[in-house]
Amino acid sequence: MSTSPTLSLRHRSRVIAAAVAVVLAAGALAALTPSGPASATTYPSWDDVQKAKSSTQAQQDKVSEIKSLISSLQAEAKAKQQAAQSAGEAYQAAQSKYDEATLQQKSLQGQADDAEKTASASEAQAGQLAAQLGRASSNTVTTDLLSHPSDSGDLLYELGAMSKLSEQADGIYAQASQDRGTAQGLADKADVAKQALGALAATARSKMQEAQGAAEAAQDAVSAQTDNQTRLEAQLTLLTTKQRGVEASYKKGVEEEKKRQARIAAAAARAAAAAAATSQGGTGGGSPNASGWVRPAGGYQTSGFGMRVDPYTHAVALHAGVDLAPACYAPIYAAHDGTVVFAGNGGGYGNEVVLDNGGGISTAYGHIVDGGILVANGQHVSAGQQIAKIGSTGWSTGCHLHFETRINGAATDPVPFMAARGISV
Repeated sequence: MSTSPTLSLRHRSRVIAAAVAVVLAAGALAALTPSGPASATTYPSWDDVQKAKSSTQAQQDKVSEIKSLISSLQAEAKAKQQAAQSAGEAYQAAQSKYDEATLQQKSLQGQADDAEKTASASEAQAGQLAAQLGRASSNTVTTDLLSHPSDSGDLLYELGAMSKLSEQADGIYAQASQDRGTAQGLADKADVAKQALGALAATARSKMQEAQGAAEAAQDAVSAQTDNQTRLEAQLTLLTTKQRGVEASYKKGVEEEKKRQARIAAAAARAAAAAAATSQGGTGGGSPNASGWVRPAGGYQTSGFGMRVDPYTHAVALHAGVDLAPACYAPIYAAHDGTVVFAGNGGGYGNEVVLDNGGGISTAYGHIVDGGILVANGQHVSAGQQIAKIGSTGWSTGCHLHFETRINGAATDPVPFMAARGISV
């Protein structure tokens, strides 16, 4: 993808003979006009190149045209890939901010609920004390003092006790008031935090949509480069050398590359099947249970949900899912029926797929191997269907699946979430 438009003759010959690995990855080399961002571009045919050799000026013009096309393809692909990376990072940052804010809001709400219980208990205690003071009023003491003057020592003791009781009452009332203020303050903070979640959720959704658009644009640009660059380089060789049989050599190389890619795909499929069959710590996929859910991958859980020091960035951050670690290239399955709402570069998530599973629930699958996304945005998938392959893209230190469960877009701990649906992760 980074081949220079001023290749040496020797390298051009190698490109023609080998047909470069990426030429037929999309299976569209025969097309003269690719789809996507370069669809308006007209690419020269072999006949155009042959005709251009009829005059020096025409040949030079065609060489300049082809070099410009190659350069444009490379620049377009590079720019769109960089844009997709940036958009993915912005999406990841917005999602992480929303997840952390949701976790903080839940913590504040829990504190507010506990403080409410404490305040209610303090107020109940103050109320009980008020009732006791009412029953032991000074009127009763005064009456007893007039009726039984000889018992004045006892009555003075009672007056002293009531004074102590009043002092205790003042302290209990003050504590009840303080507890109520604390409860109200925490409740207010929880409310403010909850109101902020709406804007954060909207931003995360928007950034994800932007990242999806950027990922599709990048894929279109890469496909255009893949579909055309090697053919253009071969045509450039035909124009600038006296080699014979350039077109035939190119087409032969295409067929050889097609067979090689088929062998690679078959080997990868065998490796993935073996990885799935030997997964330890649990297998993934299969038929959904009565709740309609499956385990999204095999392997042991290597990291859980919660705040931690990220092994990649070395910063304290929320790990918003669980990591399952079968072998590289092992299958990743849809945990539940759903619709693909994201399939592309997710920044730190690496290559990622997100499914809308309905009812406000979504699931996310990160660190997919390059070329390992097997579904497209908008596609409906079934529980247990393979949607991707295990990889180590993005902020990852080894092959694994980063699996998230989200409620209304915010990450929640997948362990109890999946356990409630009969699945152990």
